[in-house]
Amino acid sequence: MARAISTRRKWTITLIAWVIGLALFFPILWTVLTSFKTEGEAIASPPSLVFFDWTLQNYFEVQDRSNYFKYVGNSIVLSLGSTLLGLLIAIPAAWAMAFSPTRRTKDVLLWMLSTKMLPPVGVLVPIYLIFRDAGLLDSRIGLVIVLTMINLPIIVWMLYTYFREIPGEILEAARMDGASLGKEIIYVLTPMALPGIASTMLLNIILAWNEAFWTLNLTASNAAPLTAFIAAYSSPEGLFWAKLSAASTLAIAPILIMGWFSQRQLIRGLTFGAVK
Repeated sequence: MARAISTRRKWTITLIAWVIGLALFFPILWTVLTSFKTEGEAIASPPSLVFFDWTLQNYFEVQDRSNYFKYVGNSIVLSLGSTLLGLLIAIPAAWAMAFSPTRRTKDVLLWMLSTKMLPPVGVLVPIYLIFRDAGLLDSRIGLVIVLTMINLPIIVWMLYTYFREIPGEILEAARMDGASLGKEIIYVLTPMALPGIASTMLLNIILAWNEAFWTLNLTASNAAPLTAFIAAYSSPEGLFWAKLSAASTLAIAPILIMGWFSQRQLIRGLTFGAVK
């Protein structure tokens, strides 16, 4: 029997959760509010939180200076492209590790995870030279490949965890019914692991959307995503905080909206796995 929780304890936990949530959200709130200020009000001391002259001029100037929809289009293509390519590679790999493991399976998983500990700057020069010689600099295809590779260990690890929770007897029954390996993965495994695949997909989209190091070093203008769009407002003349905040707000708005509507699915997949 579950232990009863007193009303006072519930209110205390709720209050602590709200305080932590507001503390985490406050930088985003401050950025949004600053985007509606003039440059003078943005650097005023002491700052005003709500009582200032609200203006949309920063958004108009940002759009006039930079084609926002070009950058957001690149971000969508790079995020979705790298996610779909990563899933195409990771689903068969995770299936093999979950249902046909070898003595080296755990070593391979640990090795894949260890690659995330490597500082990106350590491999920047060779990757830059490879991309230069292959003609992939400032191209969507090149960035899709890079974003796929840097997030692939996380995708494989998450899918491997979900697939491990699926009873192997179900797949054996499909084989006895004459299902080939491809049909087993597509028609049996994938539908059962759909919550886990969906949460993995959402997390990878967020990671790819927020990636700044590789997008800033491997692009110039043609394939530049929203991270480059924000960086363009840091100039030698100084930081224009109001315009920078407007650009940041425009950059994070799509991913915040997506995260808001998909939070239940994301939490469900990350918390419980594939099979309940």
